[in-house]
Amino acid sequence: MAPGSFDSKSRDSTSTETFPDVPNVHLPSPGASPATNSTPPVASEPNLPTNRSQVHYAMNVDTDVGHQSAPHISPASPNLLRRRTTRSNTFRTLEEFEDYERLPGWKPGAEPGIDPSKPDGGQDTVPDLHAECQITVVDFSQDDLQVHEFDNTQLIDFIKKPQPSWVKCRWINVNGLSWDVIQALGNYKDLHRLAIEDIMNNRNRTKADWYANHAFIILTCQKLVRLVEDDSSSSSSSSEDEDDEDDRRSIKSRALSKNPIAKMKRWVSGKKRPRKPSSAMLEKGMKTTLTPSHSFAHEPTRHSEVFNPNTLCTLQRYHAAPNAARTDYMEKNSALGSRGLAVVAEQVAMFITSDNTVIAFFEQSADDVEKPILARLGSPTTILRQSCDASMVAQAIIDAIIDMAIPVTACYSDVVGDLELDVLTHPSIRHTKNLYIIISEINKMYSFVNPIQALINTLRDHKTKLTKQEDVTRALQNPLGGVIISPLTYTYLGDVYDHCVLITENLNQIKESANHMIDLIFNTIATYQNESMKQLTIVTIIFLPMTFLTGYFGQNFTTFPPIEGDVMYFWKIAIPVAVITIVALMREMIRDWFVRTYQRKHILGIRKKRQYAKVKRNRRGSSNRGKKRPSKAL
Repeated sequence: MAPGSFDSKSRDSTSTETFPDVPNVHLPSPGASPATNSTPPVASEPNLPTNRSQVHYAMNVDTDVGHQSAPHISPASPNLLRRRTTRSNTFRTLEEFEDYERLPGWKPGAEPGIDPSKPDGGQDTVPDLHAECQITVVDFSQDDLQVHEFDNTQLIDFIKKPQPSWVKCRWINVNGLSWDVIQALGNYKDLHRLAIEDIMNNRNRTKADWYANHAFIILTCQKLVRLVEDDSSSSSSSSEDEDDEDDRRSIKSRALSKNPIAKMKRWVSGKKRPRKPSSAMLEKGMKTTLTPSHSFAHEPTRHSEVFNPNTLCTLQRYHAAPNAARTDYMEKNSALGSRGLAVVAEQVAMFITSDNTVIAFFEQSADDVEKPILARLGSPTTILRQSCDASMVAQAIIDAIIDMAIPVTACYSDVVGDLELDVLTHPSIRHTKNLYIIISEINKMYSFVNPIQALINTLRDHKTKLTKQEDVTRALQNPLGGVIISPLTYTYLGDVYDHCVLITENLNQIKESANHMIDLIFNTIATYQNESMKQLTIVTIIFLPMTFLTGYFGQNFTTFPPIEGDVMYFWKIAIPVAVITIVALMREMIRDWFVRTYQRKHILGIRKKRQYAKVKRNRRGSSNRGKKRPSKAL
């Protein structure tokens, strides 16, 4: 390459910036001494090129910015310009991401996804997600059904076996998240690495992703839970006695709560009213181990104890901000805490593969969804069993998740109804705090339910173009045909969509009612204050002249004969002055009162005349019907 020319690659990399021209400057190498350099280090200013559209570098100038230090240039000429190789830092980048990590070991710019074909998932550290999962595998056809229950190791051995030829559809339901199970199923069905990452990260949005051989679905499951007394270990007679004793204690406690003297004694002694610790343990955020006499109202299957109350995530903690103090406060003052109830939320991930298989991952609630679907699959006459369609199984799972949210909406509606009665009868500022917490929880529920409508529409948009049931059945058994959303699934997804719309409309109605009640509370309190000020103003106006006269007569006069006389002299002056003052200051109010009274009597008179005329017409009509009644034939 000739001196003064430059490479095209350098032109492309610097074409977006404009730099002044640099002359051919001969610089010593890092190892050479300045004495051996025979070329002058600086070119004269008049020899600078006039074309500033390009940057020319001499071949003996090292422009590579690496680990070596920049060459030393003699400051003989202040007009010598060169490209800046480094940028000074104006701020320090945060390198500790522990409080903001999505996954352990995650850093900005990391490789997206988790590769199930590698033991470490292609990450810097091996995923430490492990749990004893409860896994149910359902193989079925129109004529046969088999249900298998496995743990982690048994599932890995099971999926290595070939699928029987009679199986038309397979449903793998996983309760619990564990890396070994996710890795095995990912290799079994060649699941995409981005979907694997979304399974292990529980802060995803509701969505549906389509890959080459499978569809990936994520949504949020919400349900009600309650802490109950576990009296299964005791006999029936002792449990009945304990129930009677609890009833007597509750009646006595209610009686004491209504007695003001008992309240005063309890307040002076510092004793609080006894409450069952299980009724508010979850709402207070206590992650303690449950005693044998307490448990959640949840019925796990007989296979394994996957249901762990300590790992439950309440509505306030699910997708919560890093502010733990705010989360704890909102959880302790939850709208359902007074009823011993709570809403738990968890992420549900599903795969619909091209070989007519459904894989569902739950954190805790697989039993609640699995039980009704297994009951439907157990009957050979149900639509779910006869279709042998993986998309129908996915529709059944989504439908069950939506149905579990309906009682949550009904419970919040009941809470808001009770609070509405309190606001209408005795509004208080403390009600606004409860209403704000309700609105916060409703907004969060709405943010989880409303995107499911878009998810359902996405699934319906991918409906197959096949119309005949025979062609659809044949396509479901063809692994090369891609994911099939059958016309039957399209129809029944419409029913799930209706349930979503119903829930969102109810949530919006509850939210609007809560907002209106907050406005009503402030308006009512402001009206009460205005009425109080009005009454104080009236009293002040009435007693203002008498106060003036009292002060006048109370002065120290040397000679004032009327003050030594009868007290009637004072009232002869005070009453006329008071009447004149009241009429003068309250004339508009008095006039409005007379006008309202007259209008009210006039309206009542019109209503009485209308009611009297209506009664008179009814009597006349009944008498006419009696006269026209035909007589019986002899």
